[in-house]
Amino acid sequence: QVQLVESGGGLVQAGGSLRLSCAASGRTFSSYIVSWFRQAPGKEREFVAGINWSGASIYYADSVKGRFTISRDNAKNTVYLQMNSLKSEDTAVYYCAADRRVVVVTTLRHYDYWGQGTQVTVSS
Repeated sequence: QVQLVESGGGLVQAGGSLRLSCAASGRTFSSYIVSWFRQAPGKEREFVAGINWSGASIYYADSVKGRFTISRDNAKNTVYLQMNSLKSEDTAVYYCAADRRVVVVTTLRHYDYWGQGTQVTVSS
């Protein structure tokens, strides 16, 4: 069983930066893939970025490539999402999700564990 807790959301001006954290409980978390998803009002939840257990395989949605960076510290059971050059369209609730798979997948239904979400609001 894995429990995920996101933090680091807030209000930021366009062009600014935020770093989200996803802290996990569970001894085997370091072997899980972890991804960030986001959901804007009235829209479906979408994949943002994902990382495999070692950090050697990383994937990003086209909309965030070059601006967001996902990383993990397995010793701290934490995954991060560094978000730079934020835009108003990045406004959403951001969720981290984890699964025992080896390969990062971008579809929601493949993830067994989810956090409660953290709000990111970018003002223009």
